[in-house]
Amino acid sequence: MSHKSGFVNIVGSPNVGKSTLMNQLLGEKLSIVTSKAQTTRHRIHGILNEEDYQIVISDTPGVINASYELHEAMMNYVDTSLRDADVLLLITDVFEDSMNHKATLEKIKKLEIPVLCLVNKIDLKSQEEVAERLAYWSKELPDARVLPIAALHKFNVEPILDIILELLPEGPAFFDKDAFTDRPIRFFIAEIIREKIFLNLKKEVPYACQVEVTDYIEEEHIIKIRAVIIVERDSQKGIMIGNKGRQLKYIGMDSRKDIQKFVGKKVFLETFVKVDKDWRNNQGKLKKYGY
Repeated sequence: MSHKSGFVNIVGSPNVGKSTLMNQLLGEKLSIVTSKAQTTRHRIHGILNEEDYQIVISDTPGVINASYELHEAMMNYVDTSLRDADVLLLITDVFEDSMNHKATLEKIKKLEIPVLCLVNKIDLKSQEEVAERLAYWSKELPDARVLPIAALHKFNVEPILDIILELLPEGPAFFDKDAFTDRPIRFFIAEIIREKIFLNLKKEVPYACQVEVTDYIEEEHIIKIRAVIIVERDSQKGIMIGNKGRQLKYIGMDSRKDIQKFVGKKVFLETFVKVDKDWRNNQGKLKKYGY
């Protein structure tokens, strides 16, 4: 029996539903999801395994015009995903008139691989408005297959997998068949905490945060985790901790609940906050934090 394998990479503007789609395709939550743009910072691989195929699905940061060195690193992930894809999923939504990053769209138009253009959030517009968006993208990307979806509600998500399997080349698996991702567990714990920061805090503070898991000690009945939240300024540290430590306590409580679901075990979580000035605009510090 033949075996298919390949990289299916998801790209698109910020906040159009890339991470939601990836989680739905995988049937598990790997990428954090919030309503704020630029939540995703890294390229995250999720792996779908069956006896006759392995699909490596890659979520990427939203395409943006870089303002910080961090943004440059994020856009490097996007450019790499365009180069190594076997199938590209370009996601837009019914609110986006055209892709906000023209250079990336031009690169996509020149690709020689199959492209699926997925128009998301169709449940939030009328049929006429959805039809208008589908017609626009069919004209903009004449070689792509354009599909309407509502990723949050799983509408039209299952047929995407069928199309991907049609398009993938034959080949051996890239990862062990029992692998679900190529990222370590500490990465996902840090991402869960960062998601709670985005959900609990407003304005600039979440964007200035980085989370590092410094200790992960697994005992028989409990996992003990120590995480450090890095911010850029003393004022941000004060906001993160909150009055009498309440804000940091809420973030820790929310994080612990999701971490326990993720690891399937009771968790003791300690969180601390420290200042690392201007880390988003320093290449050495970005490398240190894994960008």
